[in-house]
Amino acid sequence: MVKDLGFGVVAGVDGPVLRVGVIGCGRIGRLHAGIIDRDIPGLAVGGVADVARDLAESLAASTQAPVMSVDEMLASPEIDAIAICSSTDTHVDYIVAAARAGKPIFCEKPVSLNLAEVERAAAAVEESGVPFMVGFNRRFDPTHQSVHDAVAQGTIGVLHMVRITSRDPAPPPVEYVAVSGGIFMDMMIHDFDMARYVSGSEVVEVYARGAVRVDPRIGAAGDVDTAVVLLTHADGTFTTIDNSREAVYGYDQRLEAFGSEGMAQSGNQLTHTGSVTTRAGTASEPLAWFFLDRYTPAYRREWEAFRRYLVDGGPSPAGAQDALAVTRIAMAADLSMREDRPVRVAEVG
Repeated sequence: MVKDLGFGVVAGVDGPVLRVGVIGCGRIGRLHAGIIDRDIPGLAVGGVADVARDLAESLAASTQAPVMSVDEMLASPEIDAIAICSSTDTHVDYIVAAARAGKPIFCEKPVSLNLAEVERAAAAVEESGVPFMVGFNRRFDPTHQSVHDAVAQGTIGVLHMVRITSRDPAPPPVEYVAVSGGIFMDMMIHDFDMARYVSGSEVVEVYARGAVRVDPRIGAAGDVDTAVVLLTHADGTFTTIDNSREAVYGYDQRLEAFGSEGMAQSGNQLTHTGSVTTRAGTASEPLAWFFLDRYTPAYRREWEAFRRYLVDGGPSPAGAQDALAVTRIAMAADLSMREDRPVRVAEVG
């Protein structure tokens, strides 16, 4: 059984048929390329590109895909889709170029730190009509998705509140903080997306507070390392989010939805679920430490969803309008923190 995908590829049930060109061969590009290459039937790495030739050659060797320039990749009939995994400041130009070339696009988050640039990318995607998906991988985490499904199916009744905790085990280098766009754009943007995804309702108001509680160098770089945000949704639901750059006990990722008929939760994952109980108490394994330990299954399911999207059509699992929405929320959060007041999302942009 085959299906004409409309961009020069015929998909069958066996073997890799959609060839993805990966732009950006650093840590996140290697992650995506490895998943495409090893784990997703129906996808293969068709080429790799990076301004750092050594990174491209290393990834090419591990995937058996050719090193290409971006222009070669966009012009090649051997490349069926583009994965943009390069630095954030390059995303929009690559999105526009890929859209003009008629290539379906997967882009890592954030699309841009600048709202006007995200709007430019969205306009190019809309004008070209190419499939487009943003890498909000937490939508594809099985436990987080179970909370979304409980809300969407009405299992917990009318939704009242969503609570999200997202804490990293250790802060990033200060050099990264200085160019990251800040905690709301870099870190909490995932949680803003989860708030919209789980609630099914747009955010209309943001009230944010932030402080430097972990590393004074982060404050000197113009950012905070500890933040709490209250979101008000259009349907009256509240979402509370707390972020910290340092949870010494591990990678803390929790999600809860509370409604009129009950509660749905997604908890932390331990290294394993074994425990030992003695007179002294109960000891269990620590939390996952690194984001890859926690979310690799979500990254795999994300690429499975991208392939289904290309083959079956329909709405994007996480599209350009989602990127625009969370960018506005992140900007509203930053403005709220700096002006110490609630900010309507409509004020932004």
